[in-house]
Amino acid sequence: MRATGEHTAAVPIPAAPPALAAEEAEREKKKNRRRPARRSKQAGAAPVAAAPQGPHADAAAGPRSVRSMPPMHVGGAARADAEAEAPAAAAGTSQSCPLLPTPRPAEALDARAGGGALGRRYFQPHWPERAVEEAIKRGHAFVGKFRVNAHNRNEAYCTIDGIPVDILITGLAQNRAVEGDLVAITLDPVVHWTRMKGPNVTCNPAIGGDSVVREIGETNGNHSRKKGQADAGCRFENCSNGVPDLDRMHLHHKNSGFSQAVKCENGNATVLESNERDFSDGMSEAARALQRICAMIHTHPGRRPTGKVLSIMKKSPRRDAVVGFLASFPEFPDGEQQKNQMGGKMMNNRAQSAVTGLIYLLPTDPKFPQMFISVSTLPDSVRQSLREGDAAIEKELVAARLDEWNEESLYPYAHVVRFLGKGGHVKTHMDAILFENAITDAEFSPESLACLPDNCWKIPQKELEARKDLRKVLTFTIDPPTASDLDDAISIEILSGGTVRIGVHIADVSYFVHPETALDAEAQSRSTSVYTLKRKISMLPSRLSEELVSLNPGVDRLAFSIIWDIDPHGNIVSRWIGRSIIFSCCKLSYDLVQDLICSDASQSESAVSALQVHDIFERDDVIKSLKGLYEVSKNMKEIRFKSGALSLDTAKLMILFDEDGAPCDSYRYVRNDACFIVEELMLLANMSAAEVISNAFPDCALLRRHPEPNLRKFREFEAFCAKNGFELDASSSGQLNLSLSRIKEKLQDDPVLFDILMFYASKQMQSAEYFCTGDLISKKDDWAHYALSVPLYTHFTSPLRRYPDIIVHRTLNAVIEAEQVYMKQKKSSTGRNGVKASGELMGRCFTGLQFSRDAAESEEGKKALSAAAKKFKVPSSENLGEVAEHCNERKWAGRRAEEAGQKLYMWALIKNKEIVVCNARVLGLGPRFMSVYVPKLARERRIYYDEVEGLSVEWLEATGTLVLDACRNKPAQRRGNQMKSRPIEEVAMVVNPSETMLSEEDEESGAAEASGCTVKSVLLSGDAVKAPAAPAVLPLVIHYLSDIPVVLHATGGDYCAVDIGVRLYMASYFK
Repeated sequence: MRATGEHTAAVPIPAAPPALAAEEAEREKKKNRRRPARRSKQAGAAPVAAAPQGPHADAAAGPRSVRSMPPMHVGGAARADAEAEAPAAAAGTSQSCPLLPTPRPAEALDARAGGGALGRRYFQPHWPERAVEEAIKRGHAFVGKFRVNAHNRNEAYCTIDGIPVDILITGLAQNRAVEGDLVAITLDPVVHWTRMKGPNVTCNPAIGGDSVVREIGETNGNHSRKKGQADAGCRFENCSNGVPDLDRMHLHHKNSGFSQAVKCENGNATVLESNERDFSDGMSEAARALQRICAMIHTHPGRRPTGKVLSIMKKSPRRDAVVGFLASFPEFPDGEQQKNQMGGKMMNNRAQSAVTGLIYLLPTDPKFPQMFISVSTLPDSVRQSLREGDAAIEKELVAARLDEWNEESLYPYAHVVRFLGKGGHVKTHMDAILFENAITDAEFSPESLACLPDNCWKIPQKELEARKDLRKVLTFTIDPPTASDLDDAISIEILSGGTVRIGVHIADVSYFVHPETALDAEAQSRSTSVYTLKRKISMLPSRLSEELVSLNPGVDRLAFSIIWDIDPHGNIVSRWIGRSIIFSCCKLSYDLVQDLICSDASQSESAVSALQVHDIFERDDVIKSLKGLYEVSKNMKEIRFKSGALSLDTAKLMILFDEDGAPCDSYRYVRNDACFIVEELMLLANMSAAEVISNAFPDCALLRRHPEPNLRKFREFEAFCAKNGFELDASSSGQLNLSLSRIKEKLQDDPVLFDILMFYASKQMQSAEYFCTGDLISKKDDWAHYALSVPLYTHFTSPLRRYPDIIVHRTLNAVIEAEQVYMKQKKSSTGRNGVKASGELMGRCFTGLQFSRDAAESEEGKKALSAAAKKFKVPSSENLGEVAEHCNERKWAGRRAEEAGQKLYMWALIKNKEIVVCNARVLGLGPRFMSVYVPKLARERRIYYDEVEGLSVEWLEATGTLVLDACRNKPAQRRGNQMKSRPIEEVAMVVNPSETMLSEEDEESGAAEASGCTVKSVLLSGDAVKAPAAPAVLPLVIHYLSDIPVVLHATGGDYCAVDIGVRLYMASYFK
């Protein structure tokens, strides 16, 4: 079976039917008798040292060649044992790859010698923990996270720290690892490395590799995929939507200078003499092994390293959150159409499942393998339905947990923990999304709620006296109109000489959420609030997030404030950080602010009348403050981008709902100037907080880093831009931003193409992540944030919906406390030269603009910081690293849930419309499929057209041209005639040209009739479609970046995962 991607892998077959196993074994015997000479030739060409051996050492050894998987041995124990005695192709030494030999895991073999039938073993036993640790120490094994290609589960990748490209792991070499597992792997010799896709680019380990839009945009409080690689013939092959982030490089890694120290002589890598001593003296065996691997990658830039899994170091939490449909044994249903075709045969299979005791679980996530479910573990009603052959059982979406996966089974065993409901219903699939991502919407525990104050709570007098009173300073919030948890407010005061005093005030959540309490534990477990359009799953109880702490207008609130004095040139001349009490005079929405700052007096009358202002302030005061903030934020934004910041505004779709809560329309979300006011101030607050806590606690500060994009993928993006006539300078984030700005000007008449460029540019970015500074204390360059182009960044401004912000608040509290204690002991040093202007500025040795290193390193300063850290229970470096890792995982899970929820509602919207005709832009072409960008979805999709009945496909690789035509002679045949061709209806909606003739009334209403179906349009808001796209006429000649008409339709739901399908929209008299 052909597989897409860099490596053609054999797809494992089920182990259950014994007849199939016997036939497969016989075929393998015949096949291997025909190729002994070729195997001998390969063995002679690349002798290798000893490797992991066992009953099926060849199965674990990975690919025998660059383009194919080794044969699977079903019932062939004798031949497997014989081959195991021969040298295996493992990550040992060879003439082509100077790696150290891999030790034989004798303990693993001994432990499993007595278990199972050797002839039925498909996988190698996992190595014992002690053997793995020794192999890692000696550089024979490496640790990385296992990431699966969603388009081809037989391909997976691991990122190894210090190796500039990801390691490819295919087929049986994956050794039972699943998506998200932390695995120990060993590398294959170079002769088995596969060919790298894309242009041959020399990899430089010295270059380091969330969407930037999401990372920056989320600072303004707006609470409002994977795909695999293209086939070998596809132009710009790495354009697919959601390929796992490959080839990540790590900035300034300990081996980062190695590529410059390597040169090639007669095809062999050598280390330059001047660098030889630097890399050899004092280096560990693991470091030297990395050095050799980097040398081989440098020498073979067109090859991707391959490897095999030795052991699973840490199981992925996603093993406990599998969602899928039950399927009768032994058939694998392939969607609703095939299910209908199978009819009564499936009824028999359902009854057979009840007899055999096994039923299949087909996960909706293509990254997971099919699984076995024991019928005995299912409820009585389900078992009865199976005995009766009831087809309804296979429409049930179930939640399951993976139990075990032994060497003797090609598929893992799981058990059902929950029946979610009938597939095809939005609520059922939304529940599945939450379960898959381990997101709980359960009520908060009584223990957590008991941590909240009484209903009659008021701000204590002690806090009124200890905090800075800002209630007479004009302050307001700017949020989406539906926001109920208001965690940030803004203030502005005009001082003399054109200086303005800007304040950012954040809800003081840490006052109510204390460390080591039930509420804190639950907030940390949830880590983030999740927003799925129609549903908000809060990190904190609503009484806290919407009442006690929320900065609602007209009431006093506890806050954490950062205040800056900014001169007319945009320079910050002073800074104050501390706990405060504020009074918000009004709640503003982004749209209202936009009307107030950008409209003249006559146009803004309606907007002004909508203002509800509390206390002593008037509407004019608010409007004047907003306009002042707008001017300040514009200046700040200009300075920030001149300093090298990067902005990637990708298209974002929003869903509208009718009165019944059903999706009825969608539109493209556009950020306005009001969003940028909030964004600039929140960014400044986050950067200020990061600077303070990292200076005061360099070993245990929680920061957020954004690595540079990986070099190889950006070189491909540069080539893509050059091919289309655009100059791209990606030498820095600032230069990249300037290049994209120039391209945007050039593409004013083609906004779709610019959307595509931004779509690609954002996919080259690596994910931003939380980290503990102590974990990277010797690599401070890695603390930087690439997109913002700043050395220090954290999250401080959203403690109601992000747990890391609470940690940062506690750390800031400790810094402020230590500063006060230290200055009390140093009263004589408060005030310099008698300066009185800043009674506020005096004594701020830790939180002011200039951090006093002398004060922090003095005996008094150390004691004050240490005591404050204990008082506010700032996590230690070890604990903080674990918290950061958990917060990263929860943030990514929340993001997956939000994106899946948006896709689900779009699916429901299109399903209600039945069919949608629109245009798409061709991004990639090849002999089997094309990749298209659909602006109405802001997504990339694939259309497969190979082996389609009635469709003639001609791929002209030299010119990159695809010709599709009606096949008027004989239908296409799959090679070997083993399988029937697909019907053309799966690929295209073909209509007779006479059926597309529109009456004047139809043209005016924008409705079209095609093949008896009414064509309806979505995305009417802001993107109205007056008439549907006309169908293409066969023969259809398609080039790169061609516009083609397509039909969108909702697929799946009843028996498989929901998806949005894309078909060609064509007209032909040969229909």
